Amino acid sequence: MSGGERTNPSTEPIVPIVPVAPVAAQEPAAPAEPVIRVRGLTNRFGSHEVHRDLDLDLYRGEVLGVVGGSGTGKSVLLRSIIGLIRPAAGTIEVLGQDLARLPEAERQAIERRFGVLFQDGALFSAMTVAENVAVPLREQFRLPPALMQEIVALKIALAGLEPEAAAKYPSELSGGMRKRAGLARALALDPEILFLDEPTAGLDPISAAAFDELIVKLQSALGLTVFMVTHDLDSLATICDRIAVLAEGRVLASGTLDELRQLTHPWIRAYFHGPRARAALAGKPAADAAATGL
Repeated sequence: MSGGERTNPSTEPIVPIVPVAPVAAQEPAAPAEPVIRVRGLTNRFGSHEVHRDLDLDLYRGEVLGVVGGSGTGKSVLLRSIIGLIRPAAGTIEVLGQDLARLPEAERQAIERRFGVLFQDGALFSAMTVAENVAVPLREQFRLPPALMQEIVALKIALAGLEPEAAAKYPSELSGGMRKRAGLARALALDPEILFLDEPTAGLDPISAAAFDELIVKLQSALGLTVFMVTHDLDSLATICDRIAVLAEGRVLASGTLDELRQLTHPWIRAYFHGPRARAALAGKPAADAAATGL
């Protein structure tokens, strides 16, 4: 193009201007949702005060381990939350509802959303495993026998028992099998929250480790929130997201295992730095790898 020529603007390519949407500000992550909220809980038996102004939260999707010395009221706390013990003071909200204030029908509707494994399974001795697992189903629903049998068989399989265990009585089962049968019954109503009271107590190390692995798999597959009373350091190291320490009538501290190990309270240090704790922590990486299939 010579210096005397001028470009016709109409022949230039037109580049459209695309409006750019403003970038939205990143919203902060929503706080975890508590499915259990305990505030100011006080429990007394006569003149003996077990809990005093106890506060505790359990968040959706986590596995919370509750530990403490003998007589600190770990099982009493569990039984208070599920409504078996009426506290002297305080409030307990489960899934956003204060069970003590609900009408009977609404309270039962909430209670159907959690399952409980008591110590040693708490099975009815005169019933077979299948009949034990069917108890909550019979209480809540009128199901055709074939469907009832199918659901019971599914829950027994979920708990890691062989089909032939269904026809056995509790006296014919090993300790680990009784725990699994109790777990099958706890899962009968497809709970959102699973309460475990000393689930590995009395089991040999191999059976206890297998039970821990089962809980990890069920929690992941079913989206369970787990409240577990335990004294088993291996369970705490292997499956718990957080740990709450009961002492002096209250929750003295709560946090991850690593966080609790940094605290200087004498009981906490003795519990989480003793030889059994060191052994449990030494096995944690292997347990983590086994749980993830690595």
